[in-house]
Amino acid sequence: MDTAHSEATAGPAWRLRVELTDRTGALARLTAGLAARDCNILALTVLPVPDGVVDDLIISTPEGLRPADLITLVRAVGGRCAGITRADLHDLTDAPTSALRAAITLVERSAGYAEAVRDLLGADAAEPLDAPTEVGSAAGERQAVIGTFDGNTDTTLLLRRGWAAFTEVELARANALADFMRALDLPGSDPAAVVTEDGAGIVLRPGRPADTDAVAAMHDRCSRASLFARYHTGTRSVPRRLLHRLLAPPRGQTIVGVQGHQVVALGQLINTSSPAVGEISLLVEDDWHGQGIGTALLGYLVRMARAAGYTELVGWCLPGERGLIRTATKAGVPMTTSYEDKLMRVALGIGDPADDIPLLSTIHPAE
Repeated sequence: MDTAHSEATAGPAWRLRVELTDRTGALARLTAGLAARDCNILALTVLPVPDGVVDDLIISTPEGLRPADLITLVRAVGGRCAGITRADLHDLTDAPTSALRAAITLVERSAGYAEAVRDLLGADAAEPLDAPTEVGSAAGERQAVIGTFDGNTDTTLLLRRGWAAFTEVELARANALADFMRALDLPGSDPAAVVTEDGAGIVLRPGRPADTDAVAAMHDRCSRASLFARYHTGTRSVPRRLLHRLLAPPRGQTIVGVQGHQVVALGQLINTSSPAVGEISLLVEDDWHGQGIGTALLGYLVRMARAAGYTELVGWCLPGERGLIRTATKAGVPMTTSYEDKLMRVALGIGDPADDIPLLSTIHPAE
């Protein structure tokens, strides 16, 4: 290919999945067609599927060449476009390298299993399912249910990917990653231990119904100012009929910070009408302010949000309230603020795991 000319007119890079007819020279005709349109093939992976193979290409294109033009080109050589999406340098690594990098993130404990699988397969989201769900995916589906590292049949992940269907080879990679975690007895992202600035230990984990009394007691210990900043009302405590909803929100997840038998912090990640935006809230008991728990909790929620496919988190604060802003600044998460309906909207740009936004050095998965 004319690399010099391609660089001079470089446009976006695309990840293209193509099904070609089983005829000699089909791939050669495709590469010739791409060269004629001044495209440069940066990477090529062949994925076996039940009826043959799928070619996964990363290509750079000249300015002005649209995805529709690429699809037309594939059809012109007798192929079918099975998926197309924007690509970046992260996609240029081959499958073995990507798998090794995913394993490294788990060994270094810089990511949980859900986030590592999402990154490995280029999925839009990897979300834990609340109820036991049969593992599997039919050929050609753009979502799949897989088991997780702990071997618990009640613990599964829902993978979603809009730009291309999952292949059996890709799902086998996710299963192999789970086997790797089991072989080394590696912990997942839950729970995690936080060492506070004064040396105390706090465990972050998902909330559950058994935490009802401990969460109620935490609210009783919180000051009116802390509760008002969290709920924007003058409530002194949360009615017991609402505690279950607080611990198990219907459109999100709740994380609690526990020391011994006491809950001392609570964070939530709630779905919004936008699939790219999640809403968060934090509450830390007054006696634990300034110990880094809120920052650790935010980092934990960022990890969960990335695994779920979010690129932005939003929190709502009272005008003049700086708690979330200080917490995001300490966590190293970029933010913007605006005002809507007499509240301050804090938007946190968490990006993609490949953006390498730092989480927290104070988080260590619990032994």
